[in-house]
Amino acid sequence: MKKIANTWLSLLIPLLIGISIIYYQYTTLSATELDAIKTSFQKANYNYIYLSLIIAVLGHWFRAYRWEFSLNHLGYKTQFKNNFLTVFVSYLVNLTIPRSGEISRAALLKKYEEVPFDKGFGTIVAERIVDLLIFLLFVCIGFFSQFDKLYQFLISKNIPIQSLISFAIATVILVVIFICVWIYAEWKIIKKLKKKLSGLIEGIMSVYQMEKKWWYIFHSFMIWICYLTMFYVAIFALPETTNISFDIVVMGFIFGSLAVGFTNGGLGAYPLSVALIFSLYGIPNGVGTAFGYLVWTSQTLLTILLGLVSYLLLPIVNKK
Repeated sequence: MKKIANTWLSLLIPLLIGISIIYYQYTTLSATELDAIKTSFQKANYNYIYLSLIIAVLGHWFRAYRWEFSLNHLGYKTQFKNNFLTVFVSYLVNLTIPRSGEISRAALLKKYEEVPFDKGFGTIVAERIVDLLIFLLFVCIGFFSQFDKLYQFLISKNIPIQSLISFAIATVILVVIFICVWIYAEWKIIKKLKKKLSGLIEGIMSVYQMEKKWWYIFHSFMIWICYLTMFYVAIFALPETTNISFDIVVMGFIFGSLAVGFTNGGLGAYPLSVALIFSLYGIPNGVGTAFGYLVWTSQTLLTILLGLVSYLLLPIVNKK
């Protein structure tokens, strides 16, 4: 009963947050801004949106191909079609409970390729760690290049910089302490956890130990280049966003990506974040919101379509 309740809470809380954000946006936008959003959807050049979606699929292709390197290192020769299709299914599942797609991906790999769940899941966790490091690189580049603009924004919102710095330092210290305890502590509970997570750890370490780790890293960067390019191409869909500079695009991409983790697939949070960042650079709120919803809606529909098709295809292409 408790497990069912936790599952429903994991599903409903992000969903309610997303709906609340949409309601907040709707009630705070003026009639003129709402008309601008409607007009933007009507006059958008959808050829650029279609191109953006193709680039997104290419990014997923790189993700599926990258997965082979870590799986092969562990001694499992999987079929690319299964890697590719399970990636799409995982993104679909992530629209329900955030981060649950990783579990479904490992489970599907176990079902169709007989890769132990803990090892398959370990390779996926390793991917997420590498992805996080690359994303942090984007964040650092974006924040350093736009420090003055962001600083002025924080000042205008009365957000104390010292508190943010203190929080960041405390987080780093806690992470370092956890890593040291995990590596060096001889506590019985730590030893038990290490034993239970041995397959998971093996999957994570596969990145460092694999022979083709540089190809793995290359494909990791290509994934994020595709994601950034996907976002960049979409700006040409609206006349009002066509001429925005690349540094603004990077900042919109960063905050849009961060927003995806707050609600189901970025529901409500993604358009709000993109519009907020764009507004710092003089782009009207209605236009920024329209752009955010245009990108989010197209990507979400693609995720649903390809996820459902992939789920239906998996048992068909694996018929013996």
